[in-house]
Amino acid sequence: MADTFRTILAPTQATYKEKGSKFLAHAFPVQTEEEVKSCLKKLKKQYYDARHHCYAYILGSESTQYRANDDGEPRHSAGDPILGQIRSHQLTNTLVVVVRYFGGTKLGVGGLINAYKKATSLALQQATITEKTIYLSLQVTYPYEATAEVMPLIEKRGLVILQQSFTARCHLTIGVTKSDWEEVNALLAPWVVA
Repeated sequence: MADTFRTILAPTQATYKEKGSKFLAHAFPVQTEEEVKSCLKKLKKQYYDARHHCYAYILGSESTQYRANDDGEPRHSAGDPILGQIRSHQLTNTLVVVVRYFGGTKLGVGGLINAYKKATSLALQQATITEKTIYLSLQVTYPYEATAEVMPLIEKRGLVILQQSFTARCHLTIGVTKSDWEEVNALLAPWVVA
């Protein structure tokens, strides 16, 4: 079980030309399908005169949600090469859209696969790749008097406090990595809220 995942930090773009056709690749960090739809809508509006807006994305810390779309290009000639590049860079929460302007010379399926792959690769090479930690949240509740016991345990383990409120009873939401989950849960068991 991995405690981290890789994604891009900010949007990037790159241009690739092949036999007069222009491939404009745009890479975006995204977390939801709504964000994917929003990025696609903006690009389709910006490049309204382009015939193809091919894309692929991978979402989720486990990279379980993904999609590839050829947008009118021959089947598997655009979306799959884009998706393949996202995978080969070991990224998730990433969308790449490649806008194509036809240059008058047909590239054939092999040429299209190569062009979409290269355009995507160029856009991802421009990106700053970041590694993010996956935290599971653990609810902890304890009487105020136990703060001297609980807080040193949290600090010693380097746990992240996501939320906290201190009243007569103290409530914490702590971020715990998957690999530390069982040990931390056992350590804080007297105060863990089921």
